[in-house]
Amino acid sequence: MSTPKISKIGFIGLGIMGSPMAANLVKAGYDVTGFNLTQPPIDKLVEAGGKGAASIADAVRDADAVITMVPADPQVEEVMFGEGGVLDNVRPGTLVIDMSSIKPSTSIAVGKAGSAQGLRVLDAPVSGGEAGAVEAVLSIMVGGEAADFAAALPLFEALGKTIVHVGPYGAGQTVKAANQLIVAGNIQLVAEALLFLERAGVDTEAGLKVLGGGLAGSTVMARKGDSMRARRFKPGFRIDLHHKDMGIVSDAARELGLVLPFGALATTLVAALRAQGGGDLDHSGLLLALERLNGPADNGGSSNGKGGN
Repeated sequence: MSTPKISKIGFIGLGIMGSPMAANLVKAGYDVTGFNLTQPPIDKLVEAGGKGAASIADAVRDADAVITMVPADPQVEEVMFGEGGVLDNVRPGTLVIDMSSIKPSTSIAVGKAGSAQGLRVLDAPVSGGEAGAVEAVLSIMVGGEAADFAAALPLFEALGKTIVHVGPYGAGQTVKAANQLIVAGNIQLVAEALLFLERAGVDTEAGLKVLGGGLAGSTVMARKGDSMRARRFKPGFRIDLHHKDMGIVSDAARELGLVLPFGALATTLVAALRAQGGGDLDHSGLLLALERLNGPADNGGSSNGKGGN
């Protein structure tokens, strides 16, 4: 039996990530109808050539595929299971793809409930931040049935470059949790290296350039280094969301009986910045918490005041 061609997509959640992702699907030739709790992102999608919906039901009722991209588990549960939600309104056989970052157990529950209704369900969280969403170069880690992954692959190819089926329901979220663990640690270490260079009086632009070309180089350094040097922390991925993700890592590690020492420290540092009022900052704002921890440069550092040049 051949798989029906996907042409109509209902997209739920047009935030920092969802908005450019929906626009990229429009660019790829899909008929995209979007819903969001606020109107301006819907208007932006319409300007990009998509359609707007007044409710979840209106967005998904005639869709061949539904994509959800919302902040956390409670929103996924409401969107999927709530009255007037996705599972109440999609047709049997619809491909339902949750691209939010949530607990693996929630994705497993969504997968089982959807399968019981004759739906094809995938969890497909992403990495790459706002820039990756805009440029359609996201990494996408997918859990679910192999046949459903194959059906969804053309959609994923309009959104990202590294697309891997990693296992059954929930496996995508487990890999995403590992991703967020690495990203938090990487940002913290880039912040520490940057402050180290500054306080030593080294030209940080030159320093990060040579570090980026060696084994210390990373996507975090390449994408965040210049904005961190300039103390620009406009959110591409907010500390509030990374705090939520580190909670997922901690809970999953506890369930597995694992001790993750650096992960525990990274979780604490993210939580500290959030407690200091930095929840709406980009996660690269971990540099600010590090500066507060160390105090001003004249408290014993050897900086000549030129480190940020």
